Amino acid sequence: MYLARVYVTLKPTVNDPQGITVLGGLKSLGFETVTEVRVGKFLEIRLNEADRKRAESEAKEMCDRLLANPVIEQYSVELVDLTE
Repeated sequence: MYLARVYVTLKPTVNDPQGITVLGGLKSLGFETVTEVRVGKFLEIRLNEADRKRAESEAKEMCDRLLANPVIEQYSVELVDLTE
C-alpha cells in the first residue's frame, strides 16, 4: 500500500491572482520580506497497490486525466510505502 502525495502548481509563466492576493495580505500584516506567493493544491491519495512502479504510474495517470490541467499546471508525485 502506498500514499501518493501530489503537488499541483501553476506553471511559472501563468499569472496567479490568488498568489497576488495572499502576497498583499501578508504584506498588510507586516511580513515585508515576502516577495512572491504561488498558490497550488496538495492531495494525499492512498493506493492499495503492492508494486511501486504501478502505484506511481496510477498516480501520474490520475494527475494527467483529472487532478491537473496540463495547459496551465504542473505536478509532482511523492510515494510513501505504508507497509514499511
